[in-house]
Amino acid sequence: MAMTPEQDFVMKTIKSRDVHFVRFWFTDVLGNMKSFAVSPSEIANAFSDGMGFDGSCIAGYSPTQESDMLAFPDPSTFQVLPWRPESNAVARMFCEIKRPDGTAFEGDPRNVLRRMVTKAADMGYMFNVGPELEYYYFKDSAGTEVLDHGGYFDLTSLDSASDLRRDTVLSLENMGIPIEYSHHENGPSQHEIDLRYMDAFTMADAVMTYKLVVKEIAVKHGVYASFMPKPMAGAPGNGMHVHQSLSDLDGNNLFFDSNDPLGYNLTPLAKKFMAGILKYTPELCLVTNQYVNSYKRLASGSEAPAFISWGKNNRSALVRIPGYRPNREEACRIEMRLPDPAANPYLVFSVILAAGLAGIEEDLPLPPSIDDLNLFEHSDACLIGRGFSKLPEDLGQAITLFENSELMKETLGEHIHSYLVSEKKAEWASYLGTVSQWELERYLAVL
Repeated sequence: MAMTPEQDFVMKTIKSRDVHFVRFWFTDVLGNMKSFAVSPSEIANAFSDGMGFDGSCIAGYSPTQESDMLAFPDPSTFQVLPWRPESNAVARMFCEIKRPDGTAFEGDPRNVLRRMVTKAADMGYMFNVGPELEYYYFKDSAGTEVLDHGGYFDLTSLDSASDLRRDTVLSLENMGIPIEYSHHENGPSQHEIDLRYMDAFTMADAVMTYKLVVKEIAVKHGVYASFMPKPMAGAPGNGMHVHQSLSDLDGNNLFFDSNDPLGYNLTPLAKKFMAGILKYTPELCLVTNQYVNSYKRLASGSEAPAFISWGKNNRSALVRIPGYRPNREEACRIEMRLPDPAANPYLVFSVILAAGLAGIEEDLPLPPSIDDLNLFEHSDACLIGRGFSKLPEDLGQAITLFENSELMKETLGEHIHSYLVSEKKAEWASYLGTVSQWELERYLAVL
């Protein structure tokens, strides 16, 4: 079989860059990176026939009796890993996972996102995203000893990890992933590197690469990087705010309307898309916030959304209309502040897109905004009394809403939907059966 130009480029680059190992990357259902190394001599065959592996060893993939899977490398994702030696270099390609009969495997998160962006394209839309991923640096993985006590936008000496961010940014740019900016975040030793806006499918690959590069560079510097949603009590949690918009297939922003009678510069399409997100967010929380710990970040009193709401320039809202450049078409977007960086980006972008498209298909009206209301300043009882709906408060509530969601079943497919329900019910039961140090300190000596 003749090679495509992209495949031919990969083969020539392998030879010219002295690549001796090509890592095949893919994720399990929860978003954990999986990889195996392939010899350059096998790459041509891998393009045409795939490389076999045991799917029963991958969380959420297949039972033992249906374990044979094939990984087909995507040549458009080929990159040499810049943190590895130039001699005997190592490269990577993301993979599509298929069954032996050549059909796309329904348990592959990347295939879920491909299906959703194809649906959007059939409707005439391209889904574009720009996530902001926060993380912490700790002395090691055994605890939460921070490197500094800096705050938002601090410089050295309060920001002791500027060199780590610099090396991370340079590595990402060397892999063709453009960066908008990087900075110290609010928490001690908390950081953020923002990826430049791009289509959701390309971005999901970039997010997985970003998370790995952050951790790899941290290890090289003798520290540990964590994307845990809430690693420390009394300190800010880690979010993954997702800026997003729809464009037409020629790249024109379908969210921008300078004649918006409400003054938000949003088209009716954008408002329906946003209404869909507001309606279906409770059902998709299990994907955007998939761990017990995720809901400690979302607890009331923290700077994370707890109620279904939207507003212009309002960071207490679930969905925010950024106001940095309100009159520029290319800057028009909405920001969903719910997800955390421990989630699987392929599934996160899939369910957000599904919710937005459902809003368009159902012609949903947009509820009133909260432009001038800071939700963080009001109690839960007050907000509920004023008609606000609360997001799931813990993983148990999120499981119930997700399990009963027809949209989530349709979007993710029965395979992934049922696995997440089963896996997360087990996680929740384990958590409820655990006696914490807090309980021992509070009760043991007095009860």
